[in-house]
Amino acid sequence: MPYEFGRSLGHVFHRPELLEQALTHRSLGPNHNERLEFVGDAALNCVIAMTLFQRFPHMPEGELSRLRSNLVNRDTLFRLAQVLDLGREVRLGEGELRSGGSARPSILADTLEALFGAVFVDAGFDAARTVIEHVYATELAGLDPAGPVKDPKTRLQEWLQARRMPVPEYAIVAVRGEAHLQSFDVECRIPALNISTAGSGPSRRAAEQAAAARAYEQAAAG
Repeated sequence: MPYEFGRSLGHVFHRPELLEQALTHRSLGPNHNERLEFVGDAALNCVIAMTLFQRFPHMPEGELSRLRSNLVNRDTLFRLAQVLDLGREVRLGEGELRSGGSARPSILADTLEALFGAVFVDAGFDAARTVIEHVYATELAGLDPAGPVKDPKTRLQEWLQARRMPVPEYAIVAVRGEAHLQSFDVECRIPALNISTAGSGPSRRAAEQAAAARAYEQAAAG
């Protein structure tokens, strides 16, 4: 249910219709999420900029821009959308649904931005900042301004190696769709921690990254 999904973001909508609109792709009808995505993109950039500005008071503008760019790009938004299992919630037209739109990176990334925009319109900047910081908690916690921005697989592997644990195991569970528009389902297993997570994506690498992001969330929290 969209209402329950809103609560999982850490926000109770005063206007539930905004949440429904944020989850609606243009393929379903005219009341879609593109205007909310426009607002969400601006809110996200502002929140991340403010967070970096406050966390790294001596960092020059160029480095701040580099970090922000890596945090708000489509790849990162897609990974975070998969961690939230957003593909189960997005509302698509029949044709888009048949063609695998619920796993398409562009659709999921745009929908996540629309959700941020919906929170902003519903309750203002502070509410949007709370939700964005909640969704981005793991990404922000793993920031190392002295080094490159690490992808989820690298971050998970380094976290495990620092604790002298074996590296994760990845396995393809399913490959769906036509050859030109495939979607991969991958499982990430960490037997030592009894963790098993799933990820999907348009390539094996993207699916592994999504599964690794979920595994890192569980490992770091436990």
